[in-house]
Amino acid sequence: MSQVSLESKLSTKRRVIDGVFRVFLTFSIIATLAFILFVLYTLWKDSKFLLSKEIVTNFPSNDPNDAGFQSAIFGSIWVVGVAALVALPIGTLTAVYLEEFAGKRNKLTSVIETNIQNLAGVPAVVFGMIGLAFIARGPLGWGFTVGSAAMVLAMMILPVVIIVAREAIRAVPPSHKDGALALGATQWQAVYRIVLPSAVPGIATGSILAVSRAMGESAPLLLLGALSFVTFNPTGLDSQFTILPLSIFKYASDSREEFHYIASAGSLILVVILFTLNFIAIFLRDRANRKSRV
Repeated sequence: MSQVSLESKLSTKRRVIDGVFRVFLTFSIIATLAFILFVLYTLWKDSKFLLSKEIVTNFPSNDPNDAGFQSAIFGSIWVVGVAALVALPIGTLTAVYLEEFAGKRNKLTSVIETNIQNLAGVPAVVFGMIGLAFIARGPLGWGFTVGSAAMVLAMMILPVVIIVAREAIRAVPPSHKDGALALGATQWQAVYRIVLPSAVPGIATGSILAVSRAMGESAPLLLLGALSFVTFNPTGLDSQFTILPLSIFKYASDSREEFHYIASAGSLILVVILFTLNFIAIFLRDRANRKSRV
């Protein structure tokens, strides 16, 4: 009877803890969504009369009737796009090496893993200082260009991509790879044909979320010459540039009230871009999950 009573008490305690956790989790989700909707409503209310094709296609201007975000949008796409092209393959291959080919933990892998964990927590502005010292100036001397900014953002998101990719690879059941090896596949064939396709949903989701974070970063790029007023689109890695967050800040800090509404419109454009990237992550994850079930 005592054992049954003890099990009953433990079961009741678990149900109470689970219930409290569900209530807290539900409240947190509702509060977060309410805050997001409030921000979106505020931006929409302040900028709905400005939302048109012109606000996207016009270049920055001192005249509020002609001001737009074309150069900022293209600058963000250039910088973040190049950063993603550099960081995603390197991060994924590093994760594959550490999880599948590095073998037992040794001094080299310990140093790599420690540095990855440390870099993931470094403030963004520190990457900007490193980029200023070694990329824009210093040994590389690329100057204040799209290439310098892209390399800094690539360094910033690389640790996150590696960590996410490693977790996605670890989530693949070891029996999948063991079955491929038992059938005569090599280590690389098992990883390439079995492990990576199964890990794609997690890698894609985490990578696009990391890219979304890079899209909203402005602190490191301020040190690399991202201008707040650029009336042309970048044409290559050696071009000057501006980015959406910095352009929004420029309009918001203007003393004229009309530019504050333009800043709200730019903020809404940035939110739409971020939501689009997150939707793409969800789509890729669900599509890969459906393929893995087939």
